[in-house]
Amino acid sequence: MTTRALGAIVALGLVLLLAPSSAAALASEDAFVAGYAAAVLERDFKLTAPSLRVENGVISVEAADLAGADRARVVAALQAIRGVARVEVLEPGMTPSPPPASASEPTPTPPVRVLSEWQSGLLPGGSLFKPLIADPRWPHFAASYQHHQRDPQLVDVAAVSFGETFSLYRDRLGRGWWEVGVQAGVFAVFDLDAFSKDLVNADYLVAFPLSYRYADFSAMFRLFHQSSHLGDEFLLRTKTARVNLSYESVDAKLSYEFGDLARIYTGAGYLFDQDPPHLKPWSIQYGLEYTSPWPARDKGWRPVAGVDLQHREENAWSVDFSARAGVQLDGVLATRNMQLLIEYFNGRSPNGQFYREKIEYIGLGTHFHF
Repeated sequence: MTTRALGAIVALGLVLLLAPSSAAALASEDAFVAGYAAAVLERDFKLTAPSLRVENGVISVEAADLAGADRARVVAALQAIRGVARVEVLEPGMTPSPPPASASEPTPTPPVRVLSEWQSGLLPGGSLFKPLIADPRWPHFAASYQHHQRDPQLVDVAAVSFGETFSLYRDRLGRGWWEVGVQAGVFAVFDLDAFSKDLVNADYLVAFPLSYRYADFSAMFRLFHQSSHLGDEFLLRTKTARVNLSYESVDAKLSYEFGDLARIYTGAGYLFDQDPPHLKPWSIQYGLEYTSPWPARDKGWRPVAGVDLQHREENAWSVDFSARAGVQLDGVLATRNMQLLIEYFNGRSPNGQFYREKIEYIGLGTHFHF
């Protein structure tokens, strides 16, 4: 037997010896990912998915097994598992994309792909109309420090908000989508310079939005109630005359997104059943938002910025200017977005009965969006 023939036999033997172990290692890794993914679905979303499969790092799961969950949040949580190359949500009749031929033939990891962008039915999760970054009265969870440079009442202020938009039902409408939901929020400001950090004012809002979306265009029509209440300690200390500010309102907003880069929006509102009754009813709103394409989305963070301008008939159509800019962290606690923003406001106060007072502040805030 020649040396060349002997070498070929040895090489063939090594291939036959190592191939089963390599395949076994890959199968073992897929089994680990499958178990981890099943645990994430059960722990974070209370879901059991019999259709869940993992092959060469590609997770596939049938859409029917994700009923009642926010599909984008589920995909983000599964994609965060170490060793996952891709996540596919399969509609009826779809089959998983073929996995890489072997571990020795690496392929670039493609972005997360959700084969159905919006979920229909009851409590679908998400919202067709995206939050407005710079709107001082958009319901969400936030905490900010504000230094007021021009304010007859306040200098150092803590501002907090608690609220969110929840979709109750969503379905197709032609080539677009429509949904009805509920929106609620509390907006409060505290005087940090007071001995007991007095609550100054709290505004309560509850709304019923009807939204529509087609591709990059979205619209929202709302019927809502807002009422304002002064803090007891602030009242006792300052002897401020209380105004029972309360009203119902309807408003409509239109929004258009230029891919993932920019967004413009505009809208108008009308008050009714207002107290005090002499409040003039009309208002308009418009704004611009920007999301930086750098760094890449898979880095988990990106710069964002927004400006919001509002005019009210009650204040002779003077402008209320709000600007926010900073960093958005995607996938915080697997399913949430967190924004760290520098804030600037110049205009009439958005805080309850102080709506006629001219204020200006700069601040720093943390904002959570579900």
